[in-house]
Amino acid sequence: MLNYDFMQNAFIAGTIVSIMAGYIGVFVMARNMSFISHTLSHVGFAGAAFAVFLGINPIYGLLIFTITMSYLVGHLSVKAFRREATVSVMLGIFLGLGLLFLSLTPKSTSYVNSILFGSVVSITRDDVKLIFILALTVIILLSIFYRKIKFDSFDSIGAKALGLNSKLISIFFLVLLSVATSITVPVVGALLMFVLLTVPASAARYLTNKVGYMIAISISFALIGTWAGIALSYYTSLPTTFFIASIEGLFYFYQFRIFLILRNKKTILNKVFKIVFFNLLFTEFLILS
Repeated sequence: MLNYDFMQNAFIAGTIVSIMAGYIGVFVMARNMSFISHTLSHVGFAGAAFAVFLGINPIYGLLIFTITMSYLVGHLSVKAFRREATVSVMLGIFLGLGLLFLSLTPKSTSYVNSILFGSVVSITRDDVKLIFILALTVIILLSIFYRKIKFDSFDSIGAKALGLNSKLISIFFLVLLSVATSITVPVVGALLMFVLLTVPASAARYLTNKVGYMIAISISFALIGTWAGIALSYYTSLPTTFFIASIEGLFYFYQFRIFLILRNKKTILNKVFKIVFFNLLFTEFLILS
């Protein structure tokens, strides 16, 4: 399998994207931006269609459209209700542009499908280099401002009390998220890009409350899902995205089930402890009386 160049490119690109997506995904979930990440995937579709129309690399179109969207959302909306309204309006505009560019492009339907649903096995070595540079940039910037983003993401009230500029941090994080979106699309497609950015991190939150462990687990889930998805796609000739989405979904529901079981056990143990404790108190009271 790894004797073929296209499979080597697929595994390298998938590994890079999974590490980055698992890392930034933890903060996406902490900041309640799963809807925005889903929206950016559709905006990315419009950007890719625009790039195809111009005859350039789709990643460049993805970057232009998603960064523009991120800046507008971060600049125009700090409050949650205004942010949702702004995202909905901008989503409609960008989707309309995407359909317009698709109707004007001479490319075949299969090429359009690769944008919508991803085609990791068609990634070239030049694409891998570009993905590596952009992913490394996201990881480095996220690591440099890790403390501020972590503080603002997990304790926004405390961050404001200390004087952190939440609006500036939000815009900065959205720009990083837009770059992450742009380089995730070639692997899982514009429509399912949010799978790698949200599902592994969501599953990791059921296992730990420590951010560092959460990031490590999220990256692990993303890597396993991507590697297994690419391998299964090679042996079955079925879409890679289907396997990646299914495996990540299984991770999430399995961890969710364990979480519910442990929570129920904890509740039962607490009730038993209270019953035993009050019985002991009552017995002690009877003895003393």
